[in-house]
Amino acid sequence: MITKSNFKEWFDRYKYAELASTSAALTTSLFSKIYSGLTTAYLITFAEYLAFYSVILFSSYKKLHKQNSLLNQKTSSHEIFRLLKNLILEFGYPAFLDFLIIRPFCMYWMPILFGNYFFGIIFGKISADLCFYCFTIINYELIKRK
Repeated sequence: MITKSNFKEWFDRYKYAELASTSAALTTSLFSKIYSGLTTAYLITFAEYLAFYSVILFSSYKKLHKQNSLLNQKTSSHEIFRLLKNLILEFGYPAFLDFLIIRPFCMYWMPILFGNYFFGIIFGKISADLCFYCFTIINYELIKRK
């Protein structure tokens, strides 16, 4: 069941990564003046992923390091590998589907369907994000229960 506290937890977990990836998508969309629509769609997808996962990885490591600092412990390589394993489990197949199929499709077709490039990119990003987060949040909740 989705509760307000669940939504707040998910929002707090993904908000900075989403802000970074949105900024990267809008900035990279300027390449449409130079490259074809399909090439630009893949460039936007790559830039979004680079920004999103950089922020997720940094914030997850920062949280782990902060927890260990409060306990006066050093962050071990075993904990870092467990963190990476959990991130792969959380984002693995949703990221694969999103990167290869969903996001490029949305980034290519939404500007064409809308007739306005800017609003098409925004709507394409939102629709791709909805697909991505449906699977990712399910994975996150399953990992939390373990």
